[in-house]
Amino acid sequence: MDKFGYMEKYGFEQLCFFQDKNTGLKAITAIHNTVLGPSLGGTRFWMYDDEEAAVEDALRLARGMTYKSALAGLALGGGKSVIIGDAAELRKDPVKYEAFWRAFGRYIEGLNGRYITAEDVGTKTQDMVFINMETSNVVGLPGRSGDPSPYTARGVFKSILACCNHVFGSDDAIKDKTVAVQGVGNVGYHLCKYLHDAGAKLIVCDVNQAALDRVAEEFGATVVAPDDIYSVECDIYAPCALGATVNDDTIPRLKAKIVCGGANNVLKSPSIHGSALQERGIVYAPDYLANAGGVINVSYELAEFGYNEEAALRDIDYIYHRMLDILNVAKETGRLTHEVADKMAEDRIEAVKAMKAIWLKP
Repeated sequence: MDKFGYMEKYGFEQLCFFQDKNTGLKAITAIHNTVLGPSLGGTRFWMYDDEEAAVEDALRLARGMTYKSALAGLALGGGKSVIIGDAAELRKDPVKYEAFWRAFGRYIEGLNGRYITAEDVGTKTQDMVFINMETSNVVGLPGRSGDPSPYTARGVFKSILACCNHVFGSDDAIKDKTVAVQGVGNVGYHLCKYLHDAGAKLIVCDVNQAALDRVAEEFGATVVAPDDIYSVECDIYAPCALGATVNDDTIPRLKAKIVCGGANNVLKSPSIHGSALQERGIVYAPDYLANAGGVINVSYELAEFGYNEEAALRDIDYIYHRMLDILNVAKETGRLTHEVADKMAEDRIEAVKAMKAIWLKP
């Protein structure tokens, strides 16, 4: 991978590598854009195939966070951290576990506030507590906003309702619709609860049997093999695991009328696969707006007046209106939904970037 070439093409500011031999920490932090404010993005802990895959994931996710925060109206830029390793294995050693996260916290502190971290795939609230022992540049802490997953799921649910309104003519159309949820971990589980309570039927898959058993028992979900989720008869496909699941192989198999989920970078190639969905008459809800509920919620920890859940929920629920606007503009203009969303986010960044500079007393 030509890292400098990639960073130049997509406007990245910084790419950092961290290591700590004693704890086995191997981390990468990508900072994409800080025009609107300090970069914020969670830390993903994953057993990547190699370092190149980890770097690419960090870069793609960081850029997505810039657009997510911009479209959500936040005074934040985009960044992301990925850690290479096995989170479950680390947690078996309590002493090493604490030292690992505190070492990571010190590295984050060394970025001098340019990057604020939070939870993501493979990380938990307790990890953030240890990070917080070394830096204040972390959100999603217990006693404040806590686990962002339920809030992310709420935003995805509101986005699905917007899609139902757009495609079927009513929010209430979700009742009796079949939703194929790929991944029923933290976000996927809470999304399943929202959908079940709204009267939807669920088909689910996951690599974690315990997670599958839970949603099957609590919500009456039908369980299928991971590779079968693309081919099931459903109205909505909700990817809530890793990205790039909408690609050359899966698009011909999709029977859904809507793609809307909690995963990041759902389209393997936005231009190619966004067009392919449009050609098949499938509505795509831009992922970085659909899953913005978590970052909206944790952003309130940074507010001067302190965390306010009521205000956070109000802003998360407004995702519905933003999503509906994007879908309507795309329909009226014939443009791809992600292109409409990108333009809205980029226009906001450029407007702030072009603000007249005035002298302020140091």
